[in-house]
Amino acid sequence: MTYRDLFECLRLPFRDDKELRRQLRQVIGFYPNNIRHYKLALTHKSSGQRNDKGKPLHNERLEFLGDALLDATVGHIVFEHFEGKREGFLTNTRSKLVSRESLGKLAKEMGLTELIQCNGQQRSHNSYMAGNAFEALVGAIYLDQGYDAVMRFMKKRILTQMVNIDKVAYKEVNFKSKLLEWTQKNRVRMEYKMLKQTFDDKGSPMFGYVVMIEGVEGGKGQGYSKKEAQQASSKETLQRLRREPQFIDAIFQAKSERTKMEEEPVAVPPDLKAEQELIIEQPEKSDKAKKTPVPNEEHKSKEPQSPATTTDDEFDLSDITHNPVELSREEIIAAAEAAAFSEEGAKED
Repeated sequence: MTYRDLFECLRLPFRDDKELRRQLRQVIGFYPNNIRHYKLALTHKSSGQRNDKGKPLHNERLEFLGDALLDATVGHIVFEHFEGKREGFLTNTRSKLVSRESLGKLAKEMGLTELIQCNGQQRSHNSYMAGNAFEALVGAIYLDQGYDAVMRFMKKRILTQMVNIDKVAYKEVNFKSKLLEWTQKNRVRMEYKMLKQTFDDKGSPMFGYVVMIEGVEGGKGQGYSKKEAQQASSKETLQRLRREPQFIDAIFQAKSERTKMEEEPVAVPPDLKAEQELIIEQPEKSDKAKKTPVPNEEHKSKEPQSPATTTDDEFDLSDITHNPVELSREEIIAAAEAAAFSEEGAKED
């Protein structure tokens, strides 16, 4: 305990807001100096609170400040922790650590959600309220005690005691990004189509989305935000790509029909700018050309892998591609026999 913390502890019994100060001490690891910043950080706009001039009181401005501070401090910590890693890896790791989902889970684990002042209905159905409050809390710490205090809080309290930074770095959690990687690799068109926008029985808005790949309907998902619904639909689409060969066949059949139509001569030149928005530019390949590499594949091959990545990835779609190879009957039989012998050898081992 620092000298200032000891001094605040002695003054605590004489404070009007001593209970809140004690709870904040358990959450952030030290006693606040200016409690006003923290009260504002814990005030959601649904609470309806207003200041003396009648203006709404809520934590959205502090949330903005905290978001910027998290990018800076977590980026610094990740930079130091993963020495030698490239920019793409560092950016991806930071994004996972500061995502609304990660911050929301941290807020719940720390007991921060119990301190948020809000409408009870919003507490139940706003899946990002906790993460937003965490960002606002970081903004309050900065205004109260400065940048160094934010760095200590994130480094010692969060990314040392509560988060396994290595495990997070090597864990794939972004289903939307994973699906986009597969569509770019196979040069197929994908879009998210909103199915509906409704309200649940308590009046909270809900969104429904479906993934369309080459016009073929993929997975569907719903959530209390558009991002949440798109992640859910992406996850279901990835599962279908792994388990339903007919789904993949339908996608590439649709792609084949589209590209065949595009190859036919037309009077009007194609809009190249519009095409580039839908397709990742890659060199054309002949029948003898090798398979198009996955984006950032060179980067991945040079990165040392964590033991966590050696297990089978449920959504590793590297073996799902549309590159038909015609084999003779003798070659098919030989391949089947080789596979059978390899399976028997694995069982004996």
